[in-house]
Amino acid sequence: MATTNINVRVDTELKQSAELLFNDLGLNMSTAITMFLKSAVSHNGIPFEVKRVPNAETRAALAEYEEMKKNPGSYKRYASFDEMAKEVLEDA
Repeated sequence: MATTNINVRVDTELKQSAELLFNDLGLNMSTAITMFLKSAVSHNGIPFEVKRVPNAETRAALAEYEEMKKNPGSYKRYASFDEMAKEVLEDA
């Protein structure tokens, strides 16, 4: 079977840690990556769960948004973007 090269740039520490792990498992980097690719093709996708976990700032913003939806009268509203921008610029 013909082979081809794949060039991947990763953090040096990540590469070293992965090499140690794979060596301990009796694998080299090339074999481990080939296993990942074969598994991805077999699963017709990434062979493990990939999910997005919001950071603390995003969670706080989402919580604030939910609060604003529950109590819209407690927050200032603007008739237009221009009205809001004018107030922001005046306060700057």
